[in-house]
Amino acid sequence: QVQLVESGGGLVQSGGSLRLSCVASGLTFSMYYVAWFRQAPGKEREFVARINKSGSRTYFTDSGKGRFTASKDNSKNTMFLQMNSLKPEDTAVYYCAAGSRPYSTTDFAAPSDYFYWGQGTQVAVSS
Repeated sequence: QVQLVESGGGLVQSGGSLRLSCVASGLTFSMYYVAWFRQAPGKEREFVARINKSGSRTYFTDSGKGRFTASKDNSKNTMFLQMNSLKPEDTAVYYCAAGSRPYSTTDFAAPSDYFYWGQGTQVAVSS
């Protein structure tokens, strides 16, 4: 049974930092590209960052560039999202996801590109 379990969310003041973790089990982690998404109340789930299978490349939305970093450790079946300079608009439930499609029409930035999902971890940024 495949499981993705996020942790590290919480309440932080504007300008603060959080590090999210996601531990995967039940799958060969190195065979999956992975991503972080987030969903704020009343909004659609949106792409935040993704990491290629080997963990050697990362991609971010414009809102995260320069503030967020992401990494993937295949030896530990773990992925991370380091978020710095947090803003109130970063408040959302953050999800990790894993996929293995051979191609994507959305550059692997759509929820439909991912098959496995974590349960989410809440991030709240106060102003």
